[in-house]
Amino acid sequence: MSEVLSALAELPIIGTAAALCTIIRTKGSTPRKEGCKMLVYTSGSIVGTIGGGEVEGRVIKEALDSIQTGERKIRTYDLINPEKGDPGICGGTLEVFIDPLTQPEDLIVVGGGHVGKAVVYLAKWLGFRVILSDDREEFCSSAYVPGADEYVHCSLEDLSSKIEFSPETVIIMATRNNHVDVRGLPELLAAPSAYIGVISSRRRWKLTVEQLLETGIKKKDLDRIHAPIGLDLKAETPEEIALSIMAEVLQVIRGGSGKGLS
Repeated sequence: MSEVLSALAELPIIGTAAALCTIIRTKGSTPRKEGCKMLVYTSGSIVGTIGGGEVEGRVIKEALDSIQTGERKIRTYDLINPEKGDPGICGGTLEVFIDPLTQPEDLIVVGGGHVGKAVVYLAKWLGFRVILSDDREEFCSSAYVPGADEYVHCSLEDLSSKIEFSPETVIIMATRNNHVDVRGLPELLAAPSAYIGVISSRRRWKLTVEQLLETGIKKKDLDRIHAPIGLDLKAETPEEIALSIMAEVLQVIRGGSGKGLS
């Protein structure tokens, strides 16, 4: 049990999905009893056991399906007559609850300045797996910006080769000037993502768009970018700006309207 609990605690750190399988009810003779747990990773590898054999193999298969679909399940297995398709001959019955634990969405903060630091803190509190990247080593460390799950010190142009992007990835560019944006955005636009936002004034973003168009980037690709980033909250401090940014991120990826509820 302690091994399974330790593996569960590591899931947010390693950033992977899994499914927790727990025996919730038994009757008669079964290899394990209520409360026994097994963690199944996307690779099919496991930590812990619910008894081994054919029944465990079937539970692993169901767990992998749950990781893909996000569906919680309760499955009942009779261990009586293999000739009828039962996965064992122990003589009893067991029920297993299969709970998929999806991978937290990756949120990449580019730029470890005042706003970037505030975004890291808030995004982590909101449950994202936060990656901080900066080409300045002194701004890309747990000593200067605590709380991120990963620190990637590299140029923005090299970021896509250092991090595995997915269609759920959120990218927040709290960069120091538009020169960084112009150099790095083409690579980020070529990678999958759910959201790309750039901190910018309207004048700075207009200049950035003009320069990117000159490099051959298509306008329809630039239209994917949220800039200036954030909702209009009249934010002033780095913390308030981080709130406006994360409010827009949640609005976009959850499909909200951004309007007041009253």
